Amino acid sequence: MKVNFQDTKVAFKHRSNSDLQFAKWIFKLMGNPRLTNLMTGLTLFALKINFPVSWIVKPTIFKQFCGGTSIQDSDPTYRMLASNGIEAILDYSVEGQEEEKSFNHVHDELIRLIENAKQHSKVPTTCLKVTGLARFALLEKVNENKELSQEEKLEYNNVVQRLDRICKKAHDLGVKIYIDAEESWVQIAIDRLAEVMMKKYNDKSAIVFTTLQMYRHDKLQYLNDLIALSRKENYRLGVKLVRGAYLEKENERAIELNYPTPTQPNKESTDRDYDQALTTVVENIDVVEVCAGSHNEKSAEHLVELLEKHNLPKDHDHIFFSQLYGMSDNISFNLATNGYNVSKYLPYGPVKDTLPYLIRRAEENTSVAGQMGKELQLILTEISRRKQ
Repeated sequence: MKVNFQDTKVAFKHRSNSDLQFAKWIFKLMGNPRLTNLMTGLTLFALKINFPVSWIVKPTIFKQFCGGTSIQDSDPTYRMLASNGIEAILDYSVEGQEEEKSFNHVHDELIRLIENAKQHSKVPTTCLKVTGLARFALLEKVNENKELSQEEKLEYNNVVQRLDRICKKAHDLGVKIYIDAEESWVQIAIDRLAEVMMKKYNDKSAIVFTTLQMYRHDKLQYLNDLIALSRKENYRLGVKLVRGAYLEKENERAIELNYPTPTQPNKESTDRDYDQALTTVVENIDVVEVCAGSHNEKSAEHLVELLEKHNLPKDHDHIFFSQLYGMSDNISFNLATNGYNVSKYLPYGPVKDTLPYLIRRAEENTSVAGQMGKELQLILTEISRRKQ
């Protein structure tokens, strides 16, 4: 059965008329690359000179894409999604920290997040960024397999212990935890950590999930390698599939440092590998649990068709569709209404600390062909429908 992703009545049933007018304004703003780049540059400059930006960010882009500044602040949005059959993945969007004190704070917040998910969610899930728990430069050094100083070895051991405590807590409470993908020059280090945690904690079900960015040309092969490894070592593979959020940054760095880009040659190659990855995980669904993170309707349709082809139930407990909060409600709400497992990534945190995430959304959305226009057109269609 086909899901109608153009049904705006279902897509925006949770949005008031004023909500839709606000979203229309935001997506019109973000659909202008020149204006978005200017605002991004000004925001980064303001941060550099410690000029306050929360007063303009919080009632605008933060409101559209974030749940709130704390777990409690995000609760109304969390409950709204739950009432519509959608799981919320609260995402403490803090990354790029530099001090042990900050890393320990993120660790403690993630422990609270796991406990909160267990209490309030039907399918409790949370996520983390390793750069919220470790210095970026340290991860770079590990990524390059460079010799660590004695002090750095102790520092890295602290990173491993923090991550292990978080994953153990998730395992003990039965809460799934997605380890997000990041830049390629720290990703090998993150992959290694994720693999260690999956082997340790994914004994009966997938608790720890690794993330594959399919705009990387090497990730389809890596997925097959992971499946073979999980079969050989008898653990459940948890994998989140995304197209990726660092494309322009990756290509710019490759040009600057004169090395071959790790990204696909074009969008068609990314789409092909993404959909092939979905086929691969469904064909191996006995050992794989997947979160299909995508704003692409064709990929959502492909996964729906795969479920039908393999005679799998819509709500198979190994398969979740997922989108970011504030985007692609036409996919999320129509899938949920039709009985599929759906989640929304719901970022939260202090406004200043969420800015790297929000800037990525702005840059990503202006670079994705037609995405802003698509979001805006759906909103305009629903506004028009309500006036009839």
